Amino acid sequence: AFVALLAFAAAIPRPDKDAQTLRFDNNHNGIDGYNYQVETSNGIKQEEQAELRSFGEDNAAIVVRGSYSFVADDGQVYTVNYIADENGFQPEAPHLPKA
Repeated sequence: AFVALLAFAAAIPRPDKDAQTLRFDNNHNGIDGYNYQVETSNGIKQEEQAELRSFGEDNAAIVVRGSYSFVADDGQVYTVNYIADENGFQPEAPHLPKA
């Protein structure tokens, strides 16, 4: 029974196993920020931009904006847009619950 289960598990397709990077752009601006974009052959995409922002005389932080998308098992493409700033990580997407 164990051998049959192992053979069944090995036969399950794993499309992400052989995914290739189709695009990778990366730009660092020293301490002022960065941006990058990644795209893979299995439909994953991500992009992100960050910049140093001042929040008063003695407070500064990197503020990040970006998005990522992927093809789920149901065949749909899901996209999440987000910002991370002084208010924390804030994702937005139609498939995510609203607070």
